Amino acid sequence: MTGEAFQLINLKWKPAGFVTYGDNNRGRILGVGDIGSGNKVIIRDVLLVESLKHSLLNISQLCDCGYKITFEPEQCIIIDSESTETVLVGKRVSNVYMLNVSSIIPSMNCLLSRDNESWLWHRRLAHIHMHHLNRIASKDLVIGLPKLKFERNKLCEVCQKGKQTKNSFKPINVVSTTRPLELLHMDLFGPSKTKSLGGNYYGLVIVDDYSWFTWTLFIATKDNAYLAFKKFAKVIQKEKVCRISTIKSDHGGEFQNERFDKFCEKHGIKHNFSAPRTPQ
Repeated sequence: MTGEAFQLINLKWKPAGFVTYGDNNRGRILGVGDIGSGNKVIIRDVLLVESLKHSLLNISQLCDCGYKITFEPEQCIIIDSESTETVLVGKRVSNVYMLNVSSIIPSMNCLLSRDNESWLWHRRLAHIHMHHLNRIASKDLVIGLPKLKFERNKLCEVCQKGKQTKNSFKPINVVSTTRPLELLHMDLFGPSKTKSLGGNYYGLVIVDDYSWFTWTLFIATKDNAYLAFKKFAKVIQKEKVCRISTIKSDHGGEFQNERFDKFCEKHGIKHNFSAPRTPQ
């Protein structure tokens, strides 16, 4: 069993009870994995135990896996019985034989773990700049922040996207329409804080794309936008002796509904909608 997750490969996170120590204290089992490098597994079914400060190894488990263990006064040697290859060498410290498991773990993994840890704290602290992270770590301003050297050795994809700006829409000085009422822009504003003398709270603004002439129709509620436009269309087409070809609005419910669709279909009016958040 071990308390360090980075030593394990094929780690499966699954709570599986507790381990009881000799002093009757217990440690929570967080998962199980293997010790080794790449596809080569040296020790299988190693428990990951929460807050375990020392890794413990069962000799009988190694024997069951086909290893031969030789104990000497100064060291112990673990040999693969099939290949006669020395797998691990442990040194004796007082009455305990200590194994250096890091010798079978690629050093690249350790470096990758430290690198990922620095960028992990970068993400945890709202994508703070690495320079500020070094200042925070040097002054111990965050509990649990490790003493790492935070370097900006790669680009953070989220930070790059957050700093991107969209291109501005350049003004077009050329009129794209050829006659009045060929294209009408519509929008609704309100409700206003003060009711008008006629009892209205909203205003329907209609702009002619050709002449930029503007009409403002005051209405009491949003659902009256259809009736106001229907009356306006009947009057303005007779007044200008030409038909409305296209209207353009946003996706508001007062414009995008069944009554508007049927009216436009009946009178041959094309209804276009502006793009959300970028009406330009």
